[in-house]
Amino acid sequence: MGLRQADIAGWVAAYERAWRTAGTDQLTDLFTRDATYQMAPFEDRHRGLAAIADMWDAERRGPDEVFTLASEVVAVEGDTGVVRCEVAYGEPYRIVYRDLWIIRLDDKGRCFHFEEWPFWPGQPLSPRL
Repeated sequence: MGLRQADIAGWVAAYERAWRTAGTDQLTDLFTRDATYQMAPFEDRHRGLAAIADMWDAERRGPDEVFTLASEVVAVEGDTGVVRCEVAYGEPYRIVYRDLWIIRLDDKGRCFHFEEWPFWPGQPLSPRL
């Protein structure tokens, strides 16, 4: 499958709409039934729609949560896209994340692998040994 930047950008826009919508019914349009979702490089993966839905319910504050999401597709090859995101939560912003998202889509445009690399102010560049 040869994805285009527009395919990945469209998926990210649908992801944001789903995040801003109550419930998790829209996840079936975004993810395959056996998708994996990893919130950080060394975190365990959430496997399958039910696990992803549980994680979304635990992580979101609800459809009225105040945040902005700015994204830019930086690479696309085969079935994989890489997106640079900046997510600012709260008003005024209480926390800002800069993330890299690795998104792999099937031939129907649904994600079967989502991996997030989050960074935030004050996060150390390396562990203290």
